[in-house]
Amino acid sequence: MSLIQAGVTATTTMLAVLIGGWLTVRAQDRLWRRDQDRQWRDIRLNAYTDFIGAVREYVAHVLNPAAHITAVPRPRDPGDLMPFFDDEGSRYRERLESTKTALRLVAGHVEVVSGSSELVRQARLLAAARADSDAEALPADRFDALWEAERRFIEVARAELGLPSAFVP
Repeated sequence: MSLIQAGVTATTTMLAVLIGGWLTVRAQDRLWRRDQDRQWRDIRLNAYTDFIGAVREYVAHVLNPAAHITAVPRPRDPGDLMPFFDDEGSRYRERLESTKTALRLVAGHVEVVSGSSELVRQARLLAAARADSDAEALPADRFDALWEAERRFIEVARAELGLPSAFVP
């Protein structure tokens, strides 16, 4: 075996080892990224599910005939009424606010944050309307706006999670 053959063999072997190592690193990086994406998807799904649950609990409390709600005008724009609750209702309001904040921490798209803000706004408007009337006397358009905001939120959340639309067009 000549010196040239030994050099070519060594160079080829080293090149093969380098290419094999590089391919292994790339494959590991892809697996790590896929695992990270899956973890973030699960985190977001839990946050969005908790948020929807908190909205539903808030609305259920608002519709409870025993709920004590007062409303005062907001001092700044948009100038709508702000609902205030007794101790029992404050628990639902705090859960709604904390899940909204958690959602904002993990949301991957601004549309999800905007959708959650609109849903919270509509839930607050329903509570403010409830402060002046019984649950049975609430205007239907308040509920329509609330459920439309929920539908829009679910649509953008599902899109972010890579899921198809949940609603028939």
